[in-house]
Amino acid sequence: MKKLIIFFVYCFLLLFLNGCSNIEKEEKKVEMIKSNKNIENGKEIYFAGGCFWGIEKLFQSIDGVLDAESGYANGKEDIIPNYERVLVGDTGYRETVKVVYNEEEVSLEQLLKAFFYVIDPTVEKRQGNDIGDQYQTGIYFVDENSKEIVTKFVEEEKQKHDKFVVEIEPLSRFFTAEEYHQDYLYKNPNGYCHIVPKTFDEINDVIKNVPKLSKYNKPSDKELKNNLTELQYNVTQNGATEHAFTGEYWDFFEKGIYVDITTGEPLFSSLDKYNSSCGWPSFSAPISDENIIFKEDKSYGMDRTEVKSKTGDAHLGHIFYNEPESPNGIRYCINSASLKFIPYNEMEEKGYGEWKKIFEE
Repeated sequence: MKKLIIFFVYCFLLLFLNGCSNIEKEEKKVEMIKSNKNIENGKEIYFAGGCFWGIEKLFQSIDGVLDAESGYANGKEDIIPNYERVLVGDTGYRETVKVVYNEEEVSLEQLLKAFFYVIDPTVEKRQGNDIGDQYQTGIYFVDENSKEIVTKFVEEEKQKHDKFVVEIEPLSRFFTAEEYHQDYLYKNPNGYCHIVPKTFDEINDVIKNVPKLSKYNKPSDKELKNNLTELQYNVTQNGATEHAFTGEYWDFFEKGIYVDITTGEPLFSSLDKYNSSCGWPSFSAPISDENIIFKEDKSYGMDRTEVKSKTGDAHLGHIFYNEPESPNGIRYCINSASLKFIPYNEMEEKGYGEWKKIFEE
């Protein structure tokens, strides 16, 4: 009998200690989330997916998400929402989660995949057992780049359904929900949620291979001929070279970025542009190694390396090494005719706001 009692006491202690361990883990998770609040360099996107308790924990479970905060979005301008007022159902406010994320660790496309993984986009003003105006699904963006990605992703998602009622709108207003709603499912592990609990554990695996959507696409040859000057077309499509000291940007040093004239894809920045005596725009590095490609060029009896844009496959120029005028010995010798300059103060409005951070590093 003693042995039986000792056995039951041992089992109880194991369960108790394991439970304490789990509670401690949950508390640490909540503290980690809270310590990430107000991350300055994070990107923002807003998701309404039914009851915000589950949507909040969903995004808190994703690696690369810096903060997820429950609140009320895009309701009537003359109403300051609170939970009791929103429950009435005539405010236009949606239970919404503000998601702040590090785009170097998780992409907006991955967050969108996670969102559509847990919602039914075919039902209006309802998710799970929750019915009401405040449970309408929606995605609310705050910048042009996010708008373009959301729009493209949603267009693909729509093809999967006969009916699609998710709101896709710019964020007009957002109010943080009451404190007891924040981190609700971490504070109340057995609390109600319309999302299957195992989803929180598997979501990182679900979204890990989601590809990024390219916002830069190569136009048809007809469009290129219509949109480019003769010189721009010959340089980018036929590998021609403009005359030295004649290009628009060879001695131009304003603050901003240079994009592919054919697609708009970012290629170089003024931070890497230097004064060269060669007569063509010269850069010590591209804005991103992912946006350019190299090809062997043996034309005109020379052995050179051609530089082309990745998406547009446009001829840009050539790369040379051991250049004494270059700060790092590398010269990207680029035709002005293959580039379009975006001034720093216009980058946000023209959809390049994400690249402004390179000037602040």
